Amino acid sequence: MNEEEIKNQNPEQQEANDNPQNEAAEEQPVAEGKAEETENEAAEAEEVDPLTAAQREAAEWEKKFYYKMAEFDNYRKRTIKEKAELILNGAEKTVVAMLPVVDDMERALANGDKTEDVEALREGMQLIYKKMLKALESLGVHKIDTDGKDFDVEYHEAIAMVPGVGDEQKGKVIDCVATGYTLNDKVIRYAKVAVGQ
Repeated sequence: MNEEEIKNQNPEQQEANDNPQNEAAEEQPVAEGKAEETENEAAEAEEVDPLTAAQREAAEWEKKFYYKMAEFDNYRKRTIKEKAELILNGAEKTVVAMLPVVDDMERALANGDKTEDVEALREGMQLIYKKMLKALESLGVHKIDTDGKDFDVEYHEAIAMVPGVGDEQKGKVIDCVATGYTLNDKVIRYAKVAVGQ
């Protein structure tokens, strides 16, 4: 400030300008008041009613519970949807493997009317049969071997007992009426067999 402005000020203002310690002294009580308020708030936070604290904690647990419940419900819905899709589309791999065999059968039927060579038709059917077995094997399906095997309830179903076959044939498979199959080492159809008695 220039000298003229200082002269024009009233005496109280001049005194305040001359003594900067007065300003600091005035600010100090304000800072002390704020510190006291903060301490009071901290003391009040420590002195929270136990009932209020328990209610807050219960509210937090309730919120967590509803969150977990919603999360589980979403999981349940997602797995149900995935199961339904698996059931609807589970056979897709099998159908895709069988389509070439169906195509071959259609060609064989169409050409069967045009030819009179029975041997060619028989050979064609054998090729289609081998292709079908190969397709099944690619899906994990295998025949249950019964030739000369001992009767095994894990793989065979006895539909007949053949008496008088000799001691060496007792308990052995004599004839297979229907071939059995396994899918990935699980029996999906037991071999229907006649067993020596």
